[in-house]
Order: sequence, then C-alpha cells, then structure tokens
Amino acid sequence: MPASRSGPAAKPPSIDSVIPDCCNTGVILRVLALVNLTVLIVILLQATSYLLGLIAFVDAALLLELLCMTSLVCLCGVRRVATRLTLWQQRAACAVIPALITLLELRGLMALDRWRHGFPETSIVNGMLAAGVFGIVIQHYFEVRTRAYSPALGEARLQALQARIRPHFLFNSLNAVLALIRREPRRAETALEDLAELFRVLMRDGRDLTSLDDEIRLCKQYLSIEKIRLGERLQVQWDTSAIHDEVLHNAQIPSLLLQPLLENAVHYGVEPIVEPALIRISLRRVRDTIHILISNPWHGDPTVARGNHMALDNIRGRLSLLYDLDARLTTSMVNGSFEVRLLIPYKKAT
Repeated sequence: MPASRSGPAAKPPSIDSVIPDCCNTGVILRVLALVNLTVLIVILLQATSYLLGLIAFVDAALLLELLCMTSLVCLCGVRRVATRLTLWQQRAACAVIPALITLLELRGLMALDRWRHGFPETSIVNGMLAAGVFGIVIQHYFEVRTRAYSPALGEARLQALQARIRPHFLFNSLNAVLALIRREPRRAETALEDLAELFRVLMRDGRDLTSLDDEIRLCKQYLSIEKIRLGERLQVQWDTSAIHDEVLHNAQIPSLLLQPLLENAVHYGVEPIVEPALIRISLRRVRDTIHILISNPWHGDPTVARGNHMALDNIRGRLSLLYDLDARLTTSMVNGSFEVRLLIPYKKAT
C-alpha cells in the first residue's frame, strides 16, 4: 500500500503587494465598470425619471473618468515601489490616493466659473469620501481575488494547462534518433542534446520566465528534432529583422510559450501532406508590446481545425492566467495559410 503523501496544511500564500496592478488592462476595465455602474445606479435611484438620470450620469461621466484614470495612473506608479511599504500602508494608500486626487481636481475645477455654475451641488468632502470608499472596496476585491488565484489555485491550473500542451513529439523523436544512431551518430548526439534541453525546460514551473532569445533558441532546437523526422517536408523561415537584438535578450516571456504554437503548426500544417510545407515565424516590437506571427499551410480539414483550436484554447487559458487582458492570441485564414498572432507585454528582466 503506497505511503500517504498528506502533510501539514499549506500556508496561506505570501503576497508582497496588495495594491492592484493598475497598469493592467483587465484591472483598469474592471475598476471603470464597477465605479461607473455604481454611480449610474445611485443617480438613477435619486432621479425623478430614468431619462433625467441618464442625462445626469452623462454630465458626471467626464469628471468620473478623469478621477478614475488619474487615480489608476498614480496607483500604478506607487505599486512599483510598494514592497517598501507594509501591507497596511499599501491598503491605506489605495484609499488615501484617490481621496487626495479628488480633493485636488475638484478644487481646481471649482475655481472655474463655468464648472461652479454648471455643478453647484458638487461637494468636495462627499467626493473624497466616495473616492476613499471606492478605493477600499476595489483594493479588497483584488486582494481577495489574488489570494484565491495565487499560488495554489493559479499554480494548479497553470500546471494542468501546461500538461495538456506538453509536446507529444517526444516518443516519435526518440524513434527518429534511434534510426540515426548507426547512420549519423554525430547528428543523433546533437538531437539527443536538444531533446535533453527540451526535457529540462518542461520540468520548469509553468510561471517561470525566460528571455525571448532563449525561447527562440529552444524553438529552433525543437524544429531541428522535427526536421529529422519530417526531412525536407518541414521548411522554416524566421524573420527577426523588425526587432532589435537587445529586445530579444531583455524581453521576458513564460517558458514554453512559443514551442506549443510551433508544435501545432508542425502537426496540423506539415504532417498531413507529403509536399514541402513552409512555417513562417516573424517577431516585432510595437511600443510596449511584442508581436509574434506564426503561419503554416491550411489544408481545409474541419477535423484538423477543431483539434487546432482546442490546443490554442489551452494556450489562451495560460495567457489569461499570466497576463489577464494584457496578452492576446488570435487566429485567421490568410491566402491559404493558418495564422496565429500573439501579442504579449514587453517586460524587461529585473
């Protein structure tokens, strides 16, 4: 009978920062939706008719968005140095910063005659209190959400998603290497070294980051192994001319992010046909985003399409856990090719 692996209860996750990541698109959209919806409900409850309530909300919306976006930008900056503060100081900052911003902006606006006459009932004190309460509620929501997803649940889901996209080519590759050992021992040795490197990366934590340069090198090792099995049927074209070498070296991405996409391209774009098939990979940087395009031939098989999208949905799940709404993976058909476009934030190594 196997020994029990149960141990002491896991400790609650340790969190260095409880200030929401206000630079994240998902956080910004959730905050704006919550604040605007709450204010809209309050105005509609106080209005004599829905039409007058909607008009009042539209009038207040400009100030509301200004206060929200200014507070989010400030909290985004504060979060970068949040580890120097205690958790309670961080929680207090989430209430104090929006309240102070409301004080400063309302004082500035009240100095304008047009604003003072247009909104005579504006109360600075009530505005500060509302901003502080919103700050506390939103901070608490994101802290609870973070503790729920990290690390236990988030790690389990990441590992489950990564397990589904771990390469299935390993068994085929070993057979291909075995066939090479007598004919081309040096090439077989190189292939085994590449295979060992892939195994090493597969053992990493799904949340580990690696440089984009290293991920590309790993993908080239993977493709060289597939080349043994597929021969001249597999043609690959890399285009990194639109991205600087320094960006490739500094950009941090999750390990094994590109390799499953290339495995997908090989499995669905090259294996089904006997003619040579070209896989194109291009990379470029646009401001603070890395754009990656992978294309492979499309053969019009609906069964292949379903399997292809199942694999891509798994990768989307991983991106969602790691980046929320800041990363995006889209697919399209262009001139007989199946294209995968991946957009991820450009984050440098710290």
